[in-house]
Amino acid sequence: MQLRKWMEVINCFDSLNTNVKFLFYLHPKEPKEITYLLKRDGFEYPVFVDRLDSFNILNHFSTDINFCTFLLDKTNRVIAIGNPLYSKKVKDLYKGIVLKRKEVTVSGILQTETTLPKSSIDMGSFSSEKSQSCIFTLYNIGKNMLVIDDAVTSCGCTSVEYSKEPVSPGKSLDIIVTYKADHPEHFNKTITVYCNSSVSPLRLKIMGNAK
Repeated sequence: MQLRKWMEVINCFDSLNTNVKFLFYLHPKEPKEITYLLKRDGFEYPVFVDRLDSFNILNHFSTDINFCTFLLDKTNRVIAIGNPLYSKKVKDLYKGIVLKRKEVTVSGILQTETTLPKSSIDMGSFSSEKSQSCIFTLYNIGKNMLVIDDAVTSCGCTSVEYSKEPVSPGKSLDIIVTYKADHPEHFNKTITVYCNSSVSPLRLKIMGNAK
């Protein structure tokens, strides 16, 4: 569970004076072991032990540990996904979002509406010695400018390119995803895109067979 590292993350957010609360939901095989670890490390934050795994069954969470941590707004809407323990980039992203949330009501930054015709692309079979790229096109169909804050990949073998310029209403933005295999494998990767879309974060998927 790495409770001590979580306490470091929590202390970091506490220092920002943002009033961010942390809640932990667990479905352990050995509940007694969890109780022991919590007491041993002096972990005093809310932890819910879900013996029946009902929370996961209801929400169908990813089995990838990188996508089992969520940042919610005050209405309990998910606005970011990613584990700050395993990625400094995700941690910095969370901090940025939390701090910007305090400024949004002042600056009047508005959300826009978007559409993504394809959120999943099969890249087919290709040599593992060569990189392979594909393009996702995101359309701004709202009334305000579209701005991409960040794009987080599920592994270092995947990279993302996109224009940092705001996208005008009625225009589109190409998100170029490149995959370079470390070794031959069937792959299924996720890219999480954070932007000012009303449905952010957007989740893109690529799959294929690097021979």
